[in-house]
Amino acid sequence: MEEGNKGHAWALLPLVLFIALFLGIGIATGDFSNMPLNVAITITVIVALMMNRKEKFSKKIEIFTQGAGHSNIVLMVFIFILAGAFSTTAEKMGGVTSTVNLGLSLIPQNFIIVGLFIICMFVSISMGTSVGTIAALAPVGFGFSQATDISAMLAMGTVVGGAMFGDNLSMISDTTIAAVRTQKTKMSDKFKVNFWIVLPGAILTIIILFFLTNGVHIDHSKQYDYNLVKVIPYILVLVLAVIGVNVIVVLISGTILSGIIGLIDGSFNWKGLLTAISKGIIGMEDIAIIALLIGGLVGLIQHNGGVEWLLNFVKSKVKSKRGAEFGIASLVSVADIATANNTISIIMSGPLAKNIADEYEVDPRKSASLLDIFAGCFQGLLPYSPQLIAAAGVAGISPFSMLPYCIYSILLGICGILAIVFRFPRLKTK
Repeated sequence: MEEGNKGHAWALLPLVLFIALFLGIGIATGDFSNMPLNVAITITVIVALMMNRKEKFSKKIEIFTQGAGHSNIVLMVFIFILAGAFSTTAEKMGGVTSTVNLGLSLIPQNFIIVGLFIICMFVSISMGTSVGTIAALAPVGFGFSQATDISAMLAMGTVVGGAMFGDNLSMISDTTIAAVRTQKTKMSDKFKVNFWIVLPGAILTIIILFFLTNGVHIDHSKQYDYNLVKVIPYILVLVLAVIGVNVIVVLISGTILSGIIGLIDGSFNWKGLLTAISKGIIGMEDIAIIALLIGGLVGLIQHNGGVEWLLNFVKSKVKSKRGAEFGIASLVSVADIATANNTISIIMSGPLAKNIADEYEVDPRKSASLLDIFAGCFQGLLPYSPQLIAAAGVAGISPFSMLPYCIYSILLGICGILAIVFRFPRLKTK
């Protein structure tokens, strides 16, 4: 952000319109399917392209395509495609059914959702990506909901919560790297501070999930048959994630192994395998297109000065050290609401947050933690974030219907606020 550039509030009009279209019509009619997300974002992009008449239309198109082609966006789209191929291939091979039935057979029924949350926590902290975690494990979570009386909204909200836990803390997460670099602190130091802030939220989430699903009904009259061989692709994904293998390699490996097992046991022939991979990719097309359109929209909003205006507005309200910490939290929060990308929001607000932290003597370990915490909090609560869209797509539900069940994402924000209010943890000057 250029020094002295205050931005323009009018540039935020497309974002306001998008929220009004998607949420407003859904609330007014009581049915969020009345305004499909892809239609809402397309209308918003058209309006954004019509704004700023001083700019040539060809230039605005170029800005839009550059935003849509941002490396983070393209990587996200590629992950969606690979995740679609893996999940559909594993499903056709019988892997999802076997994995779900294995879980129903081995995990006590009161701990089904708690176990799902803990598994997602470990996978995401190992892979460093919430999107990859959701793409890999959402089908299993949805399978649990179908086999029990647990709602799909709670199951998908649990997957999102576990995914955001790891995304916030993982040493290889883009958000962690961005927060540490912009605040000029050590990754290990940031992890320690961040961990103690969010740990109560994780523990409380486990307790809440236990009581919410205490007495969950599993039909024991049914035989939950499973084949351990068909579970191996998910075990492979878990193991590769835990040892820190790149998410792209993880998903490709899972797809290949699922295909080999399916071919050997006759679940499908080579043509059926290719069809499964194709259907999986096609199933992710809508999510991928929405991600590209949101990336392009953010590019236009940023070019017109909308994000700069938000960041400067927040900075102008900072008056004290505690206010500085709230200011840092607010900076990254509004940036994430505007961009629906926690990594980009940290990169954008990080330099300004560093200036505030230096001016009011906020420890860089704390400022880096606050950036990552509040970016993750809102990323796990925005009904138009890739994480919620991906999870909702698997279960065939509205992203908005999941919000009350994104328990960890809510508690993540509350933990961050309490850490500011009570100045926790007490840090020794380094």
